[in-house]
Amino acid sequence: MGSYVAAIDQGTTSSRCALIDHHGAIVAMAQREHRQIYPQPGWVEHDPVEIRSNVTDVIGEALDQIDASPADISAVGVTNQRETTLLWSRKTGEPFGNAVVWQDVRTAELCRELGGDAGADRFRDQTGLPLATYFAGPKIRWLLDHDAELRARANDGDLAFGTMDTWVAWNLTGEHVTDVTNASRTLLMDLETLSWDDTLLDAVGVPRSLLPLIVPSSGVIAPSRDPLSDVLFAGILGDQQAALFGQACFDPGTAKNTYGTGCFLLLNTGEQAVRSENGMITTVAYQRTGEPAHYALEGSIAIAGAGVQWLRDNLRMIDSAEEITDLALEVEDNGGVYFVPAFSGLFAPWWRDDARGVITGLTRFANRSHLARAVLESTAFQSRDVLEAMEADSGVALSRLKVDGGMVVNDLLMQFQADMLDVDVVRPKINETTVLGAAYAAGLAVGFWESLDEIASHWEEDRTFTPEMDPADRELRYREWRKAVDRSMGWVE
Repeated sequence: MGSYVAAIDQGTTSSRCALIDHHGAIVAMAQREHRQIYPQPGWVEHDPVEIRSNVTDVIGEALDQIDASPADISAVGVTNQRETTLLWSRKTGEPFGNAVVWQDVRTAELCRELGGDAGADRFRDQTGLPLATYFAGPKIRWLLDHDAELRARANDGDLAFGTMDTWVAWNLTGEHVTDVTNASRTLLMDLETLSWDDTLLDAVGVPRSLLPLIVPSSGVIAPSRDPLSDVLFAGILGDQQAALFGQACFDPGTAKNTYGTGCFLLLNTGEQAVRSENGMITTVAYQRTGEPAHYALEGSIAIAGAGVQWLRDNLRMIDSAEEITDLALEVEDNGGVYFVPAFSGLFAPWWRDDARGVITGLTRFANRSHLARAVLESTAFQSRDVLEAMEADSGVALSRLKVDGGMVVNDLLMQFQADMLDVDVVRPKINETTVLGAAYAAGLAVGFWESLDEIASHWEEDRTFTPEMDPADRELRYREWRKAVDRSMGWVE
């Protein structure tokens, strides 16, 4: 058996490959960004050919960093940006146009049409999901409705659909597969049977012939091709489920929050799929071959780190994301300024595609430092919205929250998060939990790691942030935040 497991992380802004050893340490990491394509307001696309090339390149670069070869790799797993949708030819393997990214809102009118009199909850009992622009099924339908050639190819059986895990697997192995976590984000899979459902397919308008085979998250799928010749492809997890797995949240009641492009809070509910009454998503957390699926409640926030990118790239108030902390620390608080980043509508717990971003509370006193602080704080406020809804659904009041993702290196944000939630916020020593989750899923499937307990033993705490804010101050700020959220709604008629 080789000395490492490879993990491919095909994310919203970049593709990465990491090599992980038996102790759960990352010994090599390569990364390449890809373009963000905005054809018109509300539309977001990626070039799948560019991503395919980047994935190949980062695999080679990671191997080169430690002078390793495919023979040194025991297994490979993939984690991916979820819901991003693309179509390609089964005959040539070439995509038809760009991938439609999870943030894209072009399906808003279609989702309202599909909801009909039942509204956004039409498919929630079967799928755990609201009808929203976020999910993949309506994206497929939209693409077919707007391209007669694609519809004809679908009828001829030449068309293949995939989210990015499926695209990576297809190019690495030639197999057309997805795992239960990614399939659970399409509005096309039944949560109980873990299979494509004909009533859902007919209702959404997606031909079954397009769809990949649904497999467990941890299990051998096929040997890989170059540049990982004969390495067993053995794990697939959507990025947020991978972070839950990488944080060793294996027991019911454990939770993590990932602060990346968006922000995603997941609570493990065990083998029970808990239906939400408060705007949460019911999703598959993971499944190992031969075992029942584990489920999670999820609160999905569209804009977290992307708000900092907006401050940098659109307003040009900072030159790098790291500068936001120094700017925010120039003031003691937000000065009454609140920023609601509803660029693509509001996700959990509101699910309002008619919302748009607002900045409220501006006075002559406000300056760019207050705005920088408001951008950071918006992530913590949104996380409280989600956590309160999740606690109402689950009946579990969290006393600590594990965190990960690029933004958790920001001590100012993590302290404010602890203050706003009134719970301990715990940061791990290894923050790259998505790649760890993908590696653990693949490594377990081939015996590289023996058990979940062995994986849990690798997790180590870096720092715990303890609440310090006066309770009256906490509630005042949160009330003002909720007023700002109300102002963002109903903007699009």
